[in-house]
Amino acid sequence: MKITNDYGLPQSFVNFARNDKYSKGKADISVTSVIDSPRIRLMRDQHRDQMTSDVSDMIWPLFGTAVHHVLETASSDDDVTIEERLFETVNDWVLSGAIDHQRTDGDAIRISDYKVTSVWSVIHGKIEWEYQLNCYAYLVEKAKKMPVKSLQVVAILRDWNRREAGRRPDYPQAPVMTIDVPLWPKAKRDRYVSDRVALHQEAQIAFDLDAELPLCSDEDRWKRGEAWAVKKKGNKRAQRVFDNEASAQEFIGDQENLEIEHREGEYVRCNGNYCGVASFCSQYTGDNNE
Repeated sequence: MKITNDYGLPQSFVNFARNDKYSKGKADISVTSVIDSPRIRLMRDQHRDQMTSDVSDMIWPLFGTAVHHVLETASSDDDVTIEERLFETVNDWVLSGAIDHQRTDGDAIRISDYKVTSVWSVIHGKIEWEYQLNCYAYLVEKAKKMPVKSLQVVAILRDWNRREAGRRPDYPQAPVMTIDVPLWPKAKRDRYVSDRVALHQEAQIAFDLDAELPLCSDEDRWKRGEAWAVKKKGNKRAQRVFDNEASAQEFIGDQENLEIEHREGEYVRCNGNYCGVASFCSQYTGDNNE
């Protein structure tokens, strides 16, 4: 990947961006990849030398790395394991995952994952966290032969605002939130991991034989459906957002100071190129040639 510095940031930021130490270890696939789109994984490999990222886009990963480092060095409890990478063979592929924090509680383990994220992610939730942490639970139980007791995300909110917290009861009340993540039954975890590895294997075989890429699902593309936002006339912020016009009209009633704004549906991940390969993707560009 080519690293640019369009905004003239200090060289230390450039060095960080170029010194990516992430590794899935001696594994065929990582947890973060297995829960994601096979198409995106294959296209990132295919276009790695053509992809471009600016140093300014690496600021939040830098924060995340710093947070992990601080918390890792701060923990000295005997019953806590920090930043452990585990491996398990699934359908002849080796799956790996690096788990931020494991605490032994009696004969069971509690898993925590640190996220430097947005307020929006906490308010609306991210299903990816549920997928990821249940995969970690799968790895822990396989490797340590101990049951997992609970899953949680420790969310550090990069855009938290004290005024909003005081004004809105649905807003996170602190810049750090602990969020419980549903722990699936063991059978569901086993089935999910096996199915996801098989999905990526099938995609890999098709690509290796015919250079055929599977399509991303609406979930992979973070599809946001069309919506009808009710807001005060002249304001940008919506008071309420509805998934159909009739409900929005009913909410307004005879309040003449309110209006409805129709918002078209969109594929958020593609439009923001959050996958990094949208410019090369025929599913996004409409081009038949990858």
